Amino acid sequence: MTTTAGPVRAETAPAPTASRGLVGKVLKARELAVAAVLVVMLGATQLANGEFLSEQGVKDLMLNATILVLVATGQAVVVITRNVDLSVGSVLGISAFAAGLYLQDGGDPVVALLLATALGALFGLLNGALVSLGKVPALVVTLGTLYIIRGIDSIWVGSRQITADALPQGFVDFGHDGIGVVPHLALLAGAVLAAVAYYLRNYHSGRDMYALGSSPEAARLAGVPVTKRITTAYVLCGALAGLAGALYLARFGNVDSATGTGYDLTVVSAVVVGGVAFTGGSGTVYGAALGALLLTSINSVLPALGVSSVWVTAINGVLLLLAIAVDRILALRVAASLRKKAAQMRSARHA
Repeated sequence: MTTTAGPVRAETAPAPTASRGLVGKVLKARELAVAAVLVVMLGATQLANGEFLSEQGVKDLMLNATILVLVATGQAVVVITRNVDLSVGSVLGISAFAAGLYLQDGGDPVVALLLATALGALFGLLNGALVSLGKVPALVVTLGTLYIIRGIDSIWVGSRQITADALPQGFVDFGHDGIGVVPHLALLAGAVLAAVAYYLRNYHSGRDMYALGSSPEAARLAGVPVTKRITTAYVLCGALAGLAGALYLARFGNVDSATGTGYDLTVVSAVVVGGVAFTGGSGTVYGAALGALLLTSINSVLPALGVSSVWVTAINGVLLLLAIAVDRILALRVAASLRKKAAQMRSARHA
């Protein structure tokens, strides 16, 4: 056994390193491509409309992206584990109303943020438990909880509506003010984004998310606590959707039973466009944030160019299909490159 252990390690050890290096380069290229498209799009719009990137225009771009960036950050973690959460829009809506209901009765804004985050985490725990313990496909589970949460929200909220005049002025101001051109909401979203990225990159449990998404069976055999990691991903996703709900209330000063409708697929689009592979195991939350910024910027660019906003949905769909096609092409090229390297190593060993 001792004599055969050495050659096995020599043969298998380089492959993961080569794979990670190649995949890392691909991911960086994808994120740079999204960033380049974003810069070109904004630059071209500025040339066509000189007021587009004014101080207020830049501030509005960041404010518009903040909510989607937060939800996309949580969704990216779930997708990395080879799962998906279609209930984030419903969680955002019900969390926003819960925060608003608490605030209009004289509640503290900080407690409202924590309340919305905790409510979102609770729904995330439900999703995670059903997916990991019940062994039910994530698409089915979260589609079901989407309708359940939306139904609860509709019954609870009814025809009621919470508006800015019922909220503390400081809370509403927080949703609009900032430091110079950078809104407070953008600073908060940036801090959350950086914290989640640091966790995924530097903590063993964070790296387990990638291992789980790359190969669930291999991760299980390697001792990764699959149930715990999937549940953690969903709790984090739900918590960020809940936090986004409270910030949505601060940003728009209005919430009703329809709040969050349509966010679910937009978030998935932002994540995939940003380079997080829908098959799991690759991508970064920074890429998901870039995807969110790109999609929300399109909403601002089209009106600035005099184009009807009805094209937004169609453009988002085209971007999603292109991202999926690119993912597939890159996956095939990475696989071919790894096979070629493995063949070269075997040839060199036998020479």
